[in-house]
Amino acid sequence: MKPTANILVAIPLLHISSSKAAEEFYCTGLGFTKEWEYQPAAPEDDPAYLGLRRDGVWLHLSSFSGDGIAGGVASFYVREVDVLFAEFTGRGVPIELAPCDQSWGNREMYVRDADGNSLRFIQTGNDTHK
Repeated sequence: MKPTANILVAIPLLHISSSKAAEEFYCTGLGFTKEWEYQPAAPEDDPAYLGLRRDGVWLHLSSFSGDGIAGGVASFYVREVDVLFAEFTGRGVPIELAPCDQSWGNREMYVRDADGNSLRFIQTGNDTHK
């Protein structure tokens, strides 16, 4: 009898220094929607933990000191990386690596946030993630 899969989803968590600056970059620049936010010291902006979503994919951001370090990486497998490139540049988002064809068969684009986190948008050669 084959066991039932037990892991349902993985959500990247990136460390940020400013929740307001990150919200502006990720929501206004990259098109994510803030679904919820936890701010225990409100009205202070930070520390904060944000739950963002785009196209049914989740991303968490945290400015809590125990939640990792800045400079992480999150990979997003996408249908059309060039469409995202046009969207992001149209909103003034700086692109670290413009869409390019990699020797391993993927077409990839990289964006870096103010905290040094790298967001990699990957279109596989066969349009499925590995």
